[in-house]
Order: sequence, then structure tokens, then C-alpha cells
Amino acid sequence: MPRLGFHASHEQFAPSRLLTLVRQAEAAGFDVAMSSDHFAPWGLAQGQSGFSWGWLGAALATTSFPIGVVTAPGQRMHPAIVAQATATLEEMFPGRFWAALGSGEAVNEHITGDVWPSKPEREQRLRESVEVMRALLAGERVDHDGAVRVHDARVWTRPAEPPPLRAAAVGPATAAWAAGWADGLVTVGRDARALAEVLAAWRHAGGTGPVAVQVHVSLAGTDDEALGIAAEQWRQATAPGDVMWDLEQPEDFDAAANPGDEDALRAGVLVGSDARAMAESLAEIVGVGFDEVYLHHVGLDQDRFLERARDELLPALREATA
Repeated sequence: MPRLGFHASHEQFAPSRLLTLVRQAEAAGFDVAMSSDHFAPWGLAQGQSGFSWGWLGAALATTSFPIGVVTAPGQRMHPAIVAQATATLEEMFPGRFWAALGSGEAVNEHITGDVWPSKPEREQRLRESVEVMRALLAGERVDHDGAVRVHDARVWTRPAEPPPLRAAAVGPATAAWAAGWADGLVTVGRDARALAEVLAAWRHAGGTGPVAVQVHVSLAGTDDEALGIAAEQWRQATAPGDVMWDLEQPEDFDAAANPGDEDALRAGVLVGSDARAMAESLAEIVGVGFDEVYLHHVGLDQDRFLERARDELLPALREATA
């Protein structure tokens, strides 16, 4: 049976509120949780973006389940600092932390003032960052001069075993590329056929370790209400995919989005009012072969979502995936 996870959205909630929510999620029956490392939200309606690394320590200290983070070492976050942060969290909470590494988006990374690289350059930078991080986590002294620069660095406080460094990948090509270095895969989407292609590419390239999917959902009293929540809070799902990585400000995402495009909204967010029907759709996604599924309710009323998750959605999903 897959592990059912809660996504803690730093883009939508202040970290103090998010800390309460992740504790409520564990009490509601979620097995695991994950969070995002953002400097800015996707859109103005979301309006938050706390520092995920500070929050992670508090979240792990006040819960008992595993929590991971999706992050992008190389520009805003130097890989030596990410290595130190992951080592510290794993030392304090052995076996309960993982990081999924991706090549990043301009909305978070442009703040350094450095040129935003092309996708091949970002992938090269990520690959070098992973090499640096693994060497530091192994206790080595590291010098590196390439897409990232490191001068005689070492991480002094390390866990007994390094935490898993998974890959964050959206498409099949990136998943196949990452299979050579990652300890697992984290992807996102709600189209079972497209997700199956990502997973097949990962496995064909020799990828090993747990495979996880994040699914954006909007569960409300009526379908229309659920669709309205998605349009208000997760409208960037309707923006053209080829511009998502290069936009710099939440205003840019709002301008590129078309929240009136119902088909595009439903393609990005699983919308509905019937928890059992939603569980069946999620079970189809899990059936592709995922070990973990992380649910991100895109609405702001997380209390009501967590109640329905506890009473309806999680039991139905466990029954459907048993």
C-alpha cells in the first residue's frame, strides 16, 4: 500500500500556521509530508513564502512522521549550505528527512542577480551540485570550480547515514537524466498516462529508490466551489508550460494564467466534491506504480480539508489501493 502524504504549501500559509497544519495532518492519518523551498509564491492570491529550512526543524520536532523538501541547489541556495542543512536535519531526526533536488525556477532564483541559465546549463549546475553535496555528506573536503564554485569546504556535523537525495522531475527526459544520480524520484501531475511515461523513463534509465507524486486537489462542497477555489488559488496551472520556468514575479504568473479556462484548470488540479470519487481518481494515479502520493489541497480552508481527509478521503484511498 502506498504512503499517503500531505503537502505543506509555504506559498499559501505563514510558517506558524503551516506548523499547526502539518501536525493536524499527522493526526488526520497522513503517513508522511513534504514541503516546498520557495522565495516567492506563484501568484498574488497565495501571498506567502516562509523560509522552509527553518520551518522543517520545527515541523520535524513537533511531529513523528517523515517530512521532505523540494529544493534547487546552485543559485539562491549554495550546494554546500544545502548539504549542511540536510546533514543537520538528518542528524537530529534520523531516517525522517529527505530532499528532492531540481534545477529550479526563475521566480525563486533570480533574486541573486545572476543570469538565469538555459535548461541544459541548469541541469549541469544541478549535477555538479549533487556531486558536491554527496562528497560533503561523506565527510570529504571539497574544492570545485565549474558551474558552481566551492573552496575547501567540509561539513563538520554529519548524520550516521546521509539523507536520501531524490530528484524532482516533471517530464520523462528529466526523469531519465536524473536516474543516474538520484536516490528516488518526486514528480507532479494528475494525468495517469503522462505520469506513467515519466515513471517508465525513470525505470528504463535504471532509476531506483522510492517514487512519489504530488497531486494538486481541490475538494469542496460542490464541483463549482472546488473549481472556483482552484481558479483563485492555483491559477498558474493554466499558464503555458514553456514559460513557467522563466517568469520572475507572481504578477507575471497571474498575467500568463487564464483562470477562466476550465479545461486547463482541471488538467492541473483534481477538482471535485465527492471524496470517494476523488479517491478513485487518485488510486488510478497510484496504480501507475508510485510508492508515495502527496496531496496538496489548493484551498485556504485546510481545516475542512483535513477533516474530510480523515473521515472520507484517506479511508477511501486506502481501500482503493489496498
